[in-house]
Amino acid sequence: MSHQSIASLWEEHSRDGWPQFSSPNEGQLMTLDTVIGGCAVFYLDGQPEMDSHRLAILEDCVADLDGLLEDLSDESLGYFQRLRRLATALVDVGRQP
Repeated sequence: MSHQSIASLWEEHSRDGWPQFSSPNEGQLMTLDTVIGGCAVFYLDGQPEMDSHRLAILEDCVADLDGLLEDLSDESLGYFQRLRRLATALVDVGRQP
């Protein structure tokens, strides 16, 4: 995914705002949103590459989201699927030679 595509995905995600839903995992989802968002801002602010620490964190975030997505309602599922796409795109960009 290109820098511009990641920027567009981040802009769309930021514009939507936090979804209204009820889940026992809301705190964990909020943390994942914050961490992935921080990595997106780091990348979009002109960092040429992601460091190995951030890549490992993003990979853990994707794994965590994979375990949580199935329990979400339709109202919030799209928001977190997009968040997962963003994290995956950042990992992919960071792993490119």
